[in-house]
Amino acid sequence: MEEIKNRKEIPIEHKWAIEDLFASDEDWKKDLETIPEKCSEIEAYSGKLSESADTLLSFLKLQDEISVFLDRFANYSMRKADEDTKNTTYQGYKDQTMGALVTISSAFSFAEPEILSISDTLLEEFYQKAPELKTYQRYLNDIRRKKAHILSNAEEKILAAAGELAQSPDDIFGLLNNADMTFDSVSDIEGNRYPVTHATFISLLQKNDRSVRKAAFESLYKTYDAHKNTSAAILSAQMKQLNFFAKTRNYESPLHAALDVNNVNPQVYHNLIETVHENMEYMYRYVRLRKKLLKVDELHMYDLYAPMIPNEDRSISFEETKNNIKNALSVLGDDYAALLDEGFCNRWIDIYENIGKRSGAYSCGCRVHPFILLNYKNNLDSEFTTVHEMGHALHSYLSNQKQPVIDSDYVIFVAEVASTCNEALLMQYLLKNTTDKKERSYLINYFLEQFRTTLYRQTMFAEFELKMSQMIQNGESINSETACKTYHDLIDLYFGNDVFHDPQIDLEWARIPHFYYNFYVYQYATGFSAAIALSQKILTEGEPAVKAYKELFLSAGCSKDPVSILKDAGVDMSTKKPIEDALKMFRDLIAEMGALTSN
Repeated sequence: MEEIKNRKEIPIEHKWAIEDLFASDEDWKKDLETIPEKCSEIEAYSGKLSESADTLLSFLKLQDEISVFLDRFANYSMRKADEDTKNTTYQGYKDQTMGALVTISSAFSFAEPEILSISDTLLEEFYQKAPELKTYQRYLNDIRRKKAHILSNAEEKILAAAGELAQSPDDIFGLLNNADMTFDSVSDIEGNRYPVTHATFISLLQKNDRSVRKAAFESLYKTYDAHKNTSAAILSAQMKQLNFFAKTRNYESPLHAALDVNNVNPQVYHNLIETVHENMEYMYRYVRLRKKLLKVDELHMYDLYAPMIPNEDRSISFEETKNNIKNALSVLGDDYAALLDEGFCNRWIDIYENIGKRSGAYSCGCRVHPFILLNYKNNLDSEFTTVHEMGHALHSYLSNQKQPVIDSDYVIFVAEVASTCNEALLMQYLLKNTTDKKERSYLINYFLEQFRTTLYRQTMFAEFELKMSQMIQNGESINSETACKTYHDLIDLYFGNDVFHDPQIDLEWARIPHFYYNFYVYQYATGFSAAIALSQKILTEGEPAVKAYKELFLSAGCSKDPVSILKDAGVDMSTKKPIEDALKMFRDLIAEMGALTSN
């Protein structure tokens, strides 16, 4: 059985440098004690923002200072909590952080209504009297754009105070999923045993041994089945709280509310689903090819991750991954390469799994430097996860460096573009540097999986999330039966008739954390489409495209609305074209894989 270590057994060089945030817990606690004082500083401006240009400017500078403070303060407790979800001390710190964030949010609640009350004429006078205010013009305009959805001071204070309650479904899901759920280990035909965890599940589904895939699949979903009613109740609570806030703020729907945060037209969401529906035949071709190459009479859901070109013995160490990433991304220039080295050499990354560690992977763009959580396994999937998270990290780093605090935090709509562009560049590098037919087939297999799991699968998730939200809007009940029935129908639509519909897969919704991120998942698919387009421009156009990508996209933060930022870099996501082009590449890769494996 593969050993999973305790946190204290992991060498320090494989852990992120959490001490770059705070040297000790005691230092963090000292900052926690300053929260009431900071709230008093904020509230001292209440009722005064329209007094003068200098007062408004002073308040906005204070807001920046507190944003920088909270970035460091919250990141420490959140990252420590994720190191070991069973550690109750740091779960307590995380809870205290959430309380502090709600308290400060409540203190700031007067600001937006007051900014809205300033007339256009007076605000223009303020810009003339204090030119430094123009640094905040994009931010102020964005608030005023949402005028119909911002309430009175008293109402905003109540909504801010309710923020901690609104976070509860995500918190409960996280503890149930990461800390409380355990899965039976499984054995292969030789008697070797494998632990089933969130981190190992996909790698087990990639095993050539079909009995291991089936056993892991059944082990995982046996546990989810035992908790399906609780899981459905948590999902229902999430959808209800989103609906409550959307209605309270006078939005047409939770989807409109979620996308308006990033100034994205909901038609972009619907365009994605419509375009994928219009091109479902490519997925059906893929499924038929997979069934043929795996040589199975029935293709099951647990067969979807197995390599169509087996290469199980190919072990990729973290050192090899780093070298491949640096070589693949050298097309982005020496300055980008230097930042990669800084991240790899200065412990930005928490590399390996330990008992209780949060599952999956992420990058958190802290201002001191990004922090990346991995659960690295020596395989191709982990190599691509690493390059993906480094894409996030450098996007955050450059935006923090190049933009003022108020414009430095890029919005979610573009969050997956840099990460996926990195993946596409790594794939093209690996394909370019192999002459082995089997190796090329194996890489194309992986690339096809990126299309399947990102463009199709995430769109399916987006459609499920939308349907769940609409059920609550329509007064219908979300329970384990309705959630499973909705998911069942989507599986049939997205995979067609050439996959055996294992009943366990109807519970997959219960293990997806992104359903608690407020209409986040569609952006994986739109981001993937944009990233494919940008990577092709970088590889075909060279320096002009690289310059536009780094200066107009990676360094842009939220200085413009996200669709405009992407348009500046050469991709128009207000149309279906980037999605259609990405799907055509999927079609062509299927054809190439068919040709490579025809004999």
